[in-house]
Amino acid sequence: MFHVKQSEDSDTTVVNHLGDSPIARELADLTARRKVLDETTVTLSGNTRVITVSNQKGGVGKTTTTVNIAAALASVGARVLVIDMDPQGNASTALSIPHSAGVTSIYDVLINEVPLAEIIQPSPESDLLMCAPSTIHLAGAEIELVSQVAREHRLRTALEDYLDNTDDRPDFVIIDCPPSLGLLTINAFTAAHEVMIPIQTEYYALEGLSQLLGNVGMIQKHLNPRLHVSTIILTMYDGRTRLAQQVAEEVRTHFTAQVLQTVIPRSVRVSEAPSFGQTVIAYDGQSAGAIAYREAAVEIIQRDAAKEGVA
Repeated sequence: MFHVKQSEDSDTTVVNHLGDSPIARELADLTARRKVLDETTVTLSGNTRVITVSNQKGGVGKTTTTVNIAAALASVGARVLVIDMDPQGNASTALSIPHSAGVTSIYDVLINEVPLAEIIQPSPESDLLMCAPSTIHLAGAEIELVSQVAREHRLRTALEDYLDNTDDRPDFVIIDCPPSLGLLTINAFTAAHEVMIPIQTEYYALEGLSQLLGNVGMIQKHLNPRLHVSTIILTMYDGRTRLAQQVAEEVRTHFTAQVLQTVIPRSVRVSEAPSFGQTVIAYDGQSAGAIAYREAAVEIIQRDAAKEGVA
């Protein structure tokens, strides 16, 4: 699954050659973290966690987080279903899932009540990674859903039916939704148990967050009492800048229990991967970005295990 750029021995040779330079320290750190990951085992709870990834502020790495967390979870043995609720279909693209206008998609599930099982496609990246794709038709679904019966619950009903009738129940369902609060996003919130919020460690990082939390509270009160913000993940982190450090500290102060210890660095490899129809896990699994997403996936599983008392 992983595209290995160089062996651990060659990493060590490079580190020795570079001495105590910043690059050498970074390579040594990556080598050590890869070793820890390779030796880490995780225990899955056996329950399906349904997580929607949301942030109403654009450009924070929402879809990037969705697909890379999904791929990272699959890399450690979890079965993962990604539901692409964004009309742009970027999550489908990143997972190499066909989503042209003629493909049966999540639009057909929401509007025509096509069973979810009929639209799910396997990702070529992993046998454990699946996707319910979006197509351009989803752009009109906001209007079409207005007249539908139980319009806020269409995705939840379809997902519950799928989970009740599949032999290969996923460990995680991760829903990528649009940045706006329309009926597509409300459907995602109503179907989910948890909300994961990616926050960019740059100026105005917390802009719109209070509105998002207010929307989650509204969904809790009126449509889905079990919904809660379980995970906040810091993205595009550049530890060399004081601003990034300050933003990280501020977010951790306000959301101590939800913020992952793992931060996702600003990474060329992460940015390049979607243009090849891949996640960074497949594109360059030994890169700093891939390692960070794998660490985040392990942390997400271990947090749940600790909460559930799984050994």
